Amino acid sequence: MNCSITCSLVGSLAAVAALTTTLAFAQSTTTPNAPKRPTPPAAPAAPAKPQAPAGHDQGAMPQLPPGITMEDMQAMQAAGTPGEMHQHLARGAGVWDGTVTMWMTPEASPETMKCVTTITPIMGGRWMQASTEGEMVGWGPFSGMGLNGFDNVSKKFQAMWIDNMSTGMMTGTGELSKDGKVLTWTMEMNCPMTGKPVSVREVDTMTGPDSMKLEMFSTFPKTGKEFKSMEIVYNRKPGTGPKTAIGTATEGKTGN
Repeated sequence: MNCSITCSLVGSLAAVAALTTTLAFAQSTTTPNAPKRPTPPAAPAAPAKPQAPAGHDQGAMPQLPPGITMEDMQAMQAAGTPGEMHQHLARGAGVWDGTVTMWMTPEASPETMKCVTTITPIMGGRWMQASTEGEMVGWGPFSGMGLNGFDNVSKKFQAMWIDNMSTGMMTGTGELSKDGKVLTWTMEMNCPMTGKPVSVREVDTMTGPDSMKLEMFSTFPKTGKEFKSMEIVYNRKPGTGPKTAIGTATEGKTGN
């Protein structure tokens, strides 16, 4: 029986018993010769609250699944907690104006375009999302999106990129220089000309507090040699840099 129902029932019985006793006492004093009514039975006592077994801590954590130790749980927690490298990536948050120079082949003349890239922390600062918009001469509007992060388990930066010029995804890992200014990526994608995977090297260099340069080096499938295929010189728009630490209520916002 529910505890609240039991308590209400006991209280009602006690009130009835008290009222019956009062009436009996009143009748015995006003009518001496009246027969004495029998005393009603005592109200049943409320059931005792079950006690926790000796040595049991009611505030203790649930029992771990079989085969999982506390060290395992701590390792999983550490793997999912943003750290110093995530803070490093978060410094790139903001809206960036870019001047793009592209070379379609090693001997081709450069083509230029403008772009705007917005970099935003997501997932509690575990990932940085980059969205780029621009206009490619002869190709039309360009739109792309990338995710950058740091894997606490492999101790490597990770990235992926998709855009409206391809149905494939480019993925890879990165290494940060000791001075923290250069992040070199080794990316992989499927080459439309050969139908086989091809590696792409990207070098991101912080050239100032609000300026950076992205350089991309591709392998020309006809010769198998690497050449510089793209360069983007970025300048961050004033007032759009990171305002707070990652994982706060303002996550996902840049500037005012």
